[in-house]
Amino acid sequence: MFPDKLAMEMSPPGFLRPKQIAPLTEVEDDRLASFCPALGQTIEAQGRTDDILWGPYLEMRTGWSTDPDLRFSGASGGALSGLLLHLLESGEVDAVVQIAASADTPIANLTVISTDRAGILAGAGSRYAPSAPLAQLGELLASGQRYAFVGKPCDVVALRALANDKPEVAAAFPIMLSFFCAGVPSETGGREVLAAIGAEPEMVARFRYRGQGWPGRATAVLKDGSERSMTYHDSWGGILSKHVQHRCKICADGTGKAADIVCADAWESDAAGYPVFDEAEGISLIVNRTELGGRVLKDAVAAGRIETATFDVEQLAAIQPGQRERRRALLARLLALRLTGQPIPRYRGLHLWGAARQNPTLRNLKNFLGMLRRALRHCLSEKG
Repeated sequence: MFPDKLAMEMSPPGFLRPKQIAPLTEVEDDRLASFCPALGQTIEAQGRTDDILWGPYLEMRTGWSTDPDLRFSGASGGALSGLLLHLLESGEVDAVVQIAASADTPIANLTVISTDRAGILAGAGSRYAPSAPLAQLGELLASGQRYAFVGKPCDVVALRALANDKPEVAAAFPIMLSFFCAGVPSETGGREVLAAIGAEPEMVARFRYRGQGWPGRATAVLKDGSERSMTYHDSWGGILSKHVQHRCKICADGTGKAADIVCADAWESDAAGYPVFDEAEGISLIVNRTELGGRVLKDAVAAGRIETATFDVEQLAAIQPGQRERRRALLARLLALRLTGQPIPRYRGLHLWGAARQNPTLRNLKNFLGMLRRALRHCLSEKG
């Protein structure tokens, strides 16, 4: 929004950060605060079912793309890719703004504009690395096209706030889609995955974090055609999750509460209720949050692009333990930061107290003390 004063750039240890080129005026600073998702978020139920953990929604179903290639390449069942293809083929939008792998740095991301099945297929699958899909917002608005936007929940929060304020943004982005997000790892995390599978970065031609099955393996295709890979459990659980940035750990919205439609993994669970990561045909969770989202999903099913099945919302806390635990721990973490004078986001309508009450007192205390220890260490390092 202020291209002459702020720009995104990569900073150590491999995160995209806004760099200030020139001072913002007081008016511009207030304007930035009105849509910056890092500073806070407001959610209003507006008559929808408003779950303490998962936010407002109209319906939850499971589903998958009827296109075998999209289903195989997607992070789960390819439902998000199938919906995007339907939006293009039906003429609802002219193009899709999404993230795909960078050709120059295969572990990194690039914002792409997709206009056909080939583009959707190339962008299918999760990308566990920094992205900034709204960095070229001015160019997108100037194009005169109508876009389906796919981004992290925080990206959609920013775009939704702008669309509510600016008719031209709402017209350019008639539908916004997202996915469950467990946080953004740094590019250092991606390099550690390459090191763990014995792939020298300069020898990597292509890299996928997931997909080609469900959940799919983290796989590097080398320039000589050979492959190196590791399981999703080892790549995300063992490496990438340890490189998630601090701000993501105090996020109240990993589930796309501002989007029209959100997709996620509809994992099977074991006898203990924990997700099973055995390879299987992909199944997506599809969360319809708005009337528009519901109509688009219905049309995609009617057009034969998506198949859906019923889903018991009571299962969701068991199959998405990461989202569940972060939401329940959030209030304790924010209180610890507040106690040490650190800045915290302003959340409204996100049920922080309700989520915290679902946690045992001891677990809340553990999260409070853990964040307090990290915050004090940060304060001391800054003074040092």
